[in-house]
Order: sequence, then C-alpha cells, then structure tokens
Amino acid sequence: MSLFEKVFNYQVLSRIRDAGAIALTRHERAWLRTMLHHPAAADALDPETHRKLIALLAGDDGALDTAPALQEKARSAEVQVYHPLLRVLRRMLSGQSGFRLTFRLRNGRVQRHERGFPYQLEYSMVKREWYVLWYHLRRRSWMATKLANIIEVEPMTVPPRTAIAVMKRLAVMQHVRKEQVTVEVVPAYNKELSRILYAFSCFDKDVAYNDAADTYRITLNFPADENDYLRSKIRFLGMRVKVVEGAYFQQRMYESATKALARYGVVSEADGTAESGLEEASLADAHTPEAIGDGTAS
Repeated sequence: MSLFEKVFNYQVLSRIRDAGAIALTRHERAWLRTMLHHPAAADALDPETHRKLIALLAGDDGALDTAPALQEKARSAEVQVYHPLLRVLRRMLSGQSGFRLTFRLRNGRVQRHERGFPYQLEYSMVKREWYVLWYHLRRRSWMATKLANIIEVEPMTVPPRTAIAVMKRLAVMQHVRKEQVTVEVVPAYNKELSRILYAFSCFDKDVAYNDAADTYRITLNFPADENDYLRSKIRFLGMRVKVVEGAYFQQRMYESATKALARYGVVSEADGTAESGLEEASLADAHTPEAIGDGTAS
C-alpha cells in the first residue's frame, strides 16, 4: 500500500479498520524511527514500550532524513512536547482513579487540594499546550486545566459506585454538548470523497452511500464549541458539499454566506435577495462564499 492510498482511499481504510488491522507504510515506519530519536521520546514513552519499538524497527533502513530537502527557519518555540504529568494522569485515567489537584488560576490565585475525576487529556495545536479535562466532585462542574498550571496532583481513591455515577454524568454532559449535522457530497464531486473525508478527519462521523441517487451523506457529531470550526471546514470545501440536515447550522451557513456576498455587493444583506442578475435559486444553494467561485478556498 502506498502512502497516497492510505491517506486518501476511504474504501481501503474502511476495510482495514473493519478487519482490526493497522497498516504502516515504509514512510510511516521511517517517521516513527525519527520520532524515537527525539529528546522527549525517552520521557514520553514507557521504557519498555520505547525499547520494544526500537527493537521492532531495528531491521529498517534508518530514520527519516529531511535535512537535504527541508530547512526550518523562524520556528515558534515549543512550549510542551511532553509534560512530566502526562504519564501520571494517564495511569489515573486508565485506572478510573480520582485526584486532589493544586493548580494556579489565571489571576495568580492558587486552588489547593480540589477533588476531581479526570476523564481526558487534550493537546491544543493552537496554544501548543496540554490540558486535563476533569469533573469537579464538589462543584459538579466540567473543568479544563493546563498542565503547566498544575502545582501538585495526588491520586485519590474513588469508590466504584461514585466512579460509575460520575462516568454516567459525564456521558450525559457530553451528549448534551454534542451537535449533529448531515452533509451531502454533491455527486459531481464524488471522485473527491477522500479529500472531503480528510477535511472532516478530526470529527466523529458516519458515512452512508445511496446507490440509487449516487450520493454520499456524512453525519458529523461534534461538541457545541466546535461549531465555528466545522463551518470553516465546510466553507473551505465550497461547492463540493451542502448541509442537508441541521436547521440551525443551515441558517448559520446562510447568514455567513449572505454577509460575505453582501460585502462584494452581490446581494443585499438587509433582506438576502439576489442582485446583479444572480438568481435566488443559485443563492439558496450557495452554502459558502466559495460556492459562487471555483469551489476553492482563498
């Protein structure tokens, strides 16, 4: 399998996933060897895991050498590639253990020995920082704390009954925060399905194919706070997709498209009616500003 097929061929990926197998290309093995030479690798991985990976890749040609082709300049400073608390918190997550957390707030105040239940670790690609998402047992609230702001964390035994109750409450809270939107691929762009799915790769999704209509429908599930991010992805895809389910989301897409078109004098923002000879039917299908252009992001 080539790297191109692995990344862009949805049918191949689906069959591999259904079979429970993991396919690694030669380039990915070389990338993994390169990662294992990173200074943070020895701390980020368990010693046994680190040794095992090195042994499995011992017969490969070598690490990925990018020096001849790539030269990195003016890079931003890496705040956290690996944080010492990651391994500690992972053990708590896998063991469904609670913790007592002492951490610093934005205003400099220190909260001491707050009892909580961790449920997820996240890395912000924008801020380049690690976060722990946890449930505050006393306040019964949803919390997110930078690992850099944590002063001390101590494991705390949580009774199984309490842990089960907290997990159920977290599931309910996550479900309430979830939204669902169904996007349909315009049949003329079916050949670009893999590219479209790649754009939605960070979202929980289901893909359905209607043989009679020759259309793909992608159902996306996402947290409410990622609404704007998803809309930016759909705008990027232009005429390739349209939102077919999700009234609120359709309205937001229509509003953003109308405002963008009004900025260039194509429609009147006051009433959303078409001007300059543009038919209203065409505007109704223009879910993105790119829909009246060539379908590509500017």
